[in-house]
Amino acid sequence: MNMFLRLCCTTAALMVPAAAWAGEAPAPEPTVTAAGQVADRGNARPVAQEYPTAGVGDGVTAGGYNQSRWAEDWTKFRDPKKRDDILDNLKYIPIGGDDVYLTLSGEFRARVNLTTNPNLRDREAQRQDIFRVVGGADLHLGEHVRLYGELAHAGMSGRNLGAKAGQLHNDLVVQQSFADVTGTIGGVDLGVRYGRQTFADGPNLMVVPRDNNTIFFVYNGVRAWAKGDAIRGDVFDFKTTRLGVGGTRDDIVDDNRRFSGATVGFVLPKTFLGGSNLYFDPFVWRLRNSNAVWGGRTAEEVRKFYGLHLYGDTGPVNLDWTVNYQGGEFDNRPISAWLVLLQQMYKVGKSKTAPRVGFHFDYASGGGSYGNGTLKTSLAPFGNNIYYSYQLYATPTNMIAFAPSVQLQPTSKLRVAAEYQLSLRDSLNDAVYRANGQAFAGTQLGNSRKIADTIRFQAIYPLSPRVSLTARYEHLIAGPALTDAGYRSSDFVAGWISFRF
Repeated sequence: MNMFLRLCCTTAALMVPAAAWAGEAPAPEPTVTAAGQVADRGNARPVAQEYPTAGVGDGVTAGGYNQSRWAEDWTKFRDPKKRDDILDNLKYIPIGGDDVYLTLSGEFRARVNLTTNPNLRDREAQRQDIFRVVGGADLHLGEHVRLYGELAHAGMSGRNLGAKAGQLHNDLVVQQSFADVTGTIGGVDLGVRYGRQTFADGPNLMVVPRDNNTIFFVYNGVRAWAKGDAIRGDVFDFKTTRLGVGGTRDDIVDDNRRFSGATVGFVLPKTFLGGSNLYFDPFVWRLRNSNAVWGGRTAEEVRKFYGLHLYGDTGPVNLDWTVNYQGGEFDNRPISAWLVLLQQMYKVGKSKTAPRVGFHFDYASGGGSYGNGTLKTSLAPFGNNIYYSYQLYATPTNMIAFAPSVQLQPTSKLRVAAEYQLSLRDSLNDAVYRANGQAFAGTQLGNSRKIADTIRFQAIYPLSPRVSLTARYEHLIAGPALTDAGYRSSDFVAGWISFRF
């Protein structure tokens, strides 16, 4: 069945006219912190439902666009009078009646990254010229059945590139390919989805498709859900995708990593805390990794995540809080770790352009990686690591981070964010870890907690509803936990233009 779906969806995706790639695109983006964290959640879904879309776990929608394009709802274009240009015609192509239709989507992103002292070593600067091209087709076969497919190309050239990873350089990949069936029984919306898909039903710092990559992080398997007015449930069972760099044949299901779990979501009463729009999501996950690495040892790890996630708005405050205990076993050793993620922003004023100030505090336990006994290193399985470092030099493992931030909108379109992050080690007997989970060699031998100070800026300017410009700068000031092991400070500059339809 999976091969059949890939063939159908690949054919549909190739129907995107070549001229569409040369047009103008991305939508206005939601409020974003200097760490790349979205402060507001989405408000669009392809099927009718009662549970608020801001809490269904399908990522952020702004201006009609979502990182997961299947989460967008373009049925307003059933009415030709609401279409402004030829690209609007691609969002709703009737095939047989109002409920059998095709939606085409696409994205082109041209980006340049410049990094000094790559890998925090005293080396010549690295330049990455990165290109993303994506085409998607969303085929609705009545109210209850939908097929979705998405092809993606990742190009990369530049200087001092080193090995090219599949998420940054890929001739062609079936990025998504799934079928889902939905319906309503007794006032409860039910659905099941099977195939290759993005997944974002959890805290941003623990599970996202990772838009910073050229190719998204996607899973293979099944997801099912049920949604009422104020309570929902979501279960999933996935294996990850191992990417090659050639055509579609070398992007395979990774049997070594299996990720499964369940989430229960609640809409909290609006009277809570004196007036709010808050969501509360307890979750239980399990991650089996046959090739986990801690302290230079490779062995099977079965890690269990027990968490509470509270997010939304209460008055002028936007918050996103997670408390997560992690248990399980690694190499027949018990795991006992904690991950606490606290992000909050305060809107100063009531206008749409009012500034926001806030901070995030994060605690990620560490210890035990280089010894025996209990493993205390926490893990964020598939999170948004640019939250800590645009250069991907940090992850929530053996780290304590505090970062005040400010967001400004000096004009009606330009949005600017700035942040200063202080990072420390939790355990002096454990290493400093990169975004990919690998330790910085030798850092476990140091006697300093100070990892780094990180200064970050981001600016976003939408040229039109479909085209946006983004610029980022980061200065990482290496602390003794890094410099004592021979690592250096580093600068990172990036800019890109995005087009979506």
